[in-house]
Amino acid sequence: MKCHLRKFLYCSFLSMYCLNAGAQTNEIKVAEVKGENKIEVSVNGQPFTAFIYPDSLEKPVLYPIYASDGEIITRGFPIAPRANEPVDHPHHIGLWMNYENVNGLDFWNNSFAIPADKKPHYGWIKTTGITKTTSGKQGSIAYTADWQNIKKEILLNESTKLLFSAVGSMRIIDRVTTLTAQQDVSMPDVKDGFLGLRVARELELPSTDEREYKDANGIITKVKPSSDPTISGNYITSANKEGDSAWGTRGNWCLLYGKKGNDSISIAIIDHPENVGYPTYWHARGYGLFAANPLGQKVFSNGKEILNYSLKKGQSVTFRYRVVINAATHRLTNNELNQLAEVFSKIK
Repeated sequence: MKCHLRKFLYCSFLSMYCLNAGAQTNEIKVAEVKGENKIEVSVNGQPFTAFIYPDSLEKPVLYPIYASDGEIITRGFPIAPRANEPVDHPHHIGLWMNYENVNGLDFWNNSFAIPADKKPHYGWIKTTGITKTTSGKQGSIAYTADWQNIKKEILLNESTKLLFSAVGSMRIIDRVTTLTAQQDVSMPDVKDGFLGLRVARELELPSTDEREYKDANGIITKVKPSSDPTISGNYITSANKEGDSAWGTRGNWCLLYGKKGNDSISIAIIDHPENVGYPTYWHARGYGLFAANPLGQKVFSNGKEILNYSLKKGQSVTFRYRVVINAATHRLTNNELNQLAEVFSKIK
């Protein structure tokens, strides 16, 4: 029943958008790359993204991600650095999901840059299998993974389905992730989480201030200001919070938009009503981190709210998110985003 409902709502969305924009649907190809822990996703032969899970990374990610006009919307560093882009926060790679504190282990900040003597304080997400891939009007990747410590002891089993679609100038990624506790798991209220995206330089917000950010283990990262005239990003949320004011506020969607190449690039993350902490808090930083964190509430609410989430052994929780990327002469409107969110809210 759920599969039929999802297909019906997806087709309804396609029909709605095609009628409004005069757009046609596209063919999605999902193909594993032999000899690599990599699955490429393309639209009519043009790259969309790739699911990569090499042993060298502390988590699986979608990287890079392209808009329909061919512009890359994700930062290149640390995998394929590009000229003049920042090299802060090496754990910010493409689009990912993890959390800063799971039974005291920091999954969010783990990267190659962590000293060996500190590594026992961090966690890894290791992909254990690709269970299914499909191509067509909608593409998909289903995989399993273990959230584990340095001794490879498992805290959480992850089962994720990634759905890919394309309509006209719009590219859409739906992520459905179920986490099942393999032991009693505590995920106390912290700032860094949960669904994260690190965007290209041009989509950052202009800034003249140097800032410092400290992770849970006391490691400080400095973010330098820039006078680069190509930086043109801005945030707006469903609650009409704009710019840096979007950070630490709730909303069922948040949009980052700016000029890259010849087009206005829109990137929206849409929350789902059945998610824990809905509507999510936005951990949306001007330097290019665009994240939804439903589990961290204390820091965003100045102590007025707190959510110390936990799962008993055997319990599960599911999170659903939609990421929309559009390249056009203007940004996605609030009305278009409200329509996208309304359709997504009905998908189970």
